[in-house]
Amino acid sequence: MPTLPPINKPTRPPSRRPPTSSATKPKVDRKAYSSDQDVRWCPGCGDYAILATVQRLMPQLDVKRENVVFISGIGCSSRFPYYMETYGMHSIHGRAPTIATGLKASRPELDVWMVTGDGDALSIGGNHLIHILRRNVNLQILLFNNQIYGLTKGQFSPTSEIGKVTKSSPFGSVSPPFNPISVSLGASSSFSARTLDRDTKHLTQILRRAHEHQGTSFVEIYQNCNIYNDGAFFDFTEKATKSDRTIFLEHGKPMLFANQTKGIRLDGFMPVVFDLEKGNLSVSDALVYDETTLELAEIVSRMSQQPTMPRPFGVFYSEQRPTYEQLLQQQVEEVTKKRGSGDLGKLLHAADTWTIS
Repeated sequence: MPTLPPINKPTRPPSRRPPTSSATKPKVDRKAYSSDQDVRWCPGCGDYAILATVQRLMPQLDVKRENVVFISGIGCSSRFPYYMETYGMHSIHGRAPTIATGLKASRPELDVWMVTGDGDALSIGGNHLIHILRRNVNLQILLFNNQIYGLTKGQFSPTSEIGKVTKSSPFGSVSPPFNPISVSLGASSSFSARTLDRDTKHLTQILRRAHEHQGTSFVEIYQNCNIYNDGAFFDFTEKATKSDRTIFLEHGKPMLFANQTKGIRLDGFMPVVFDLEKGNLSVSDALVYDETTLELAEIVSRMSQQPTMPRPFGVFYSEQRPTYEQLLQQQVEEVTKKRGSGDLGKLLHAADTWTIS
């Protein structure tokens, strides 16, 4: 049989840039992670801001570029690997979690990022998404949520609101939308967070936290599609409304918003808004957020479905537990120690039937 190359020594992807002098060490900055491909998103698309933020962040993560991989499915967001000067794969609709799991299981030293959209991940890929979350594969999932199918020209998606008029729902969608954070928590995600394309400072902080986490990091990113669903999230991004309509979760800090004039407290299991400038309640009455409590994360995640409540952003939940590839490698080592290593070549050239003991 031909000898296969070793799998634990990744080679550098071929450079698309002119060679540099051996005496000059190239500067690692955003340009080092920007490919030579023309970015083909609609002008004004929120994907540009996310791409720029990721490219600026990558040099700060202290990961060798040849060990970084971006994997995507199908959709506007899934063009992402073309624009990153790293390894990458533009896979098939909804199957990015499957490919990412296989890669991480076989090459655990790689830094794997999965980029997907609300349609790609929550429709045809819904089953695959929940399983990568429950398995806790050590990688980062970036779900661009624009509440519409952009690549296929504006049909309603699994996150579109009830009554959404589109080409595929001319009289308004009648299906209740998925809440991606609630889906991830229900699928036993060990890290769930939400951020926005237009708040690049917060986006950077959340992506850094996601990368630091050991396990599957699920990050929902509100992303504006200015062609088919323009302004879907303007309440949460525009200066005139952002303060009253958003609340940023911080572990160990009270849940306050509207320039610290309003807070959230629990009435039983229901979050309710109270005004610090009226009545007898104070900051001490506000709910102190704890990102390690799953039950609290589930309660707060459902605030997104209540139009009178501010929309929460930040890390909803973070838990450290063994990763899928750690447990898999441990199992392989235990079985090998007990039974010894096999000879694949001998097995393939043996009889037509195999006996498995």
